[in-house]
Amino acid sequence: MTKFTDLNLNPKVLKAIEEAGYESPTPIQAGAIPAALEGRDVLGIAQTGTGKTASFTLPMITRLARGRARARMPRSLVLCPTRELAAQVAENFDTYAQHVKLTKALLIGGVSFKEQDAAIDRGVDVLIATPGRLLDHFERGKLLLTGIEIMVVDEADRMLDMGFIPDIERIFSLTPFTRQTLFFSATMATEIERITNTFLSAPERVEIARQATTSENIEQAVVKFKASRKDREGSEKRKVLRALIEQEGDAVQNAIIFCNRKSDVDIVAKSLKKYGVDAAPIHGDLDQNQRTKTLEGFRDGHLKVLVASDVAARGLDVPSVSHVFNFDVPGHAEDYVHRIGRTGRAGRSGKAITLCSPRDEKALEAVESLVQKEITRLENPVKVTPRKPRKEAPAAKDAPVATEAVKEETSVSDTQQPTQASADNDSQKPRGRGKGGRFGRDHRRDDRNVVGMGDHMPSFIAMSFAERRADDEQRRAG
Repeated sequence: MTKFTDLNLNPKVLKAIEEAGYESPTPIQAGAIPAALEGRDVLGIAQTGTGKTASFTLPMITRLARGRARARMPRSLVLCPTRELAAQVAENFDTYAQHVKLTKALLIGGVSFKEQDAAIDRGVDVLIATPGRLLDHFERGKLLLTGIEIMVVDEADRMLDMGFIPDIERIFSLTPFTRQTLFFSATMATEIERITNTFLSAPERVEIARQATTSENIEQAVVKFKASRKDREGSEKRKVLRALIEQEGDAVQNAIIFCNRKSDVDIVAKSLKKYGVDAAPIHGDLDQNQRTKTLEGFRDGHLKVLVASDVAARGLDVPSVSHVFNFDVPGHAEDYVHRIGRTGRAGRSGKAITLCSPRDEKALEAVESLVQKEITRLENPVKVTPRKPRKEAPAAKDAPVATEAVKEETSVSDTQQPTQASADNDSQKPRGRGKGGRFGRDHRRDDRNVVGMGDHMPSFIAMSFAERRADDEQRRAG
């Protein structure tokens, strides 16, 4: 079995590895580290939780141990899709470079530009950044990338999902052609393949397991769910989730619940807290300080349940997550692999349960096609009774039916003087077009039958034109 001492790493790096409690490299580390130490480009393909971060941090520290950084010109660059992953990479550098005099800077959103500018001005050996914040500093004239010796792209497929590929291509164009490139991804989409063919030079390809496979240590299950009514789907689905957590009992040491929408993250977290579950949300719209505090609480064990959007699907390194619950089936099948990869890490066992509503059936089929296995179905712990359709009331047997005879009896000629009897009969006339005009009522009618005028309508308004003319003539004759 290969050990870290066989990989020609810097002795100070080996000391830090030993202090961290590691002896043997993972397959991706054993394949990528020797090629990286030789200065070759590396294309690493491995599922989440296999130790990709150490695959590039360890050879980078060894190679950068000699030399000195200049102001505003970092010597190496690590690009990460999310703030959380960037912060985790920075922690790895702190762990493995504690005996080596290297400087680093972390450029992520939600943190003051002033502090980051000050770190860059002092000169950094390792620059860890998200693409957007890196380009912000570059466009403000605070950063030069012409001194980059080693460039790392971590979780490239996640970069693709988040729309960062144009930014990545621009950043590549700002770095020297002679740089060494270490490119890591869990899957190889067509667009990722195109980028590697464009920007990597004869890379050492290190592929561990087949693409988009799930760990054998993870027990997977699906619970089919159908709401009794469309407007009750959210509340009934949350009830099923709570029942599943309760059903797992003490086996749930801690858990991550993934939702497709940020709005659902907040609602689910609030619902769980209402019913006595220690839960907190994390998604991209939260303040960075709040996100950091929530993650630290989850890692330390002070927080039992983390409700997250896919911002936490990559790069959240908590080795002892016992359960993952998918409140929704992810829209991209690859995200399923990364979500459930938060459990069953470092040889531990884990469990992943997914809720599937009727509209998620196609997405579930895509997931099963990707992982090449049928996921076990579990019975819904909450019995949902569909609402019965409302029956229409039967027509009354004694309802009066208008006949032609009635119509004739109630009709009034245009020239006939209206009487109380004829006015009363107007209310019995069927609605529709006829003598009464558009709304089936004669214009000669009782004041009380004029819609909108009430009992105080002036009498002349209800008079016909013939009556008004007769009245005018009588007044003029008198």
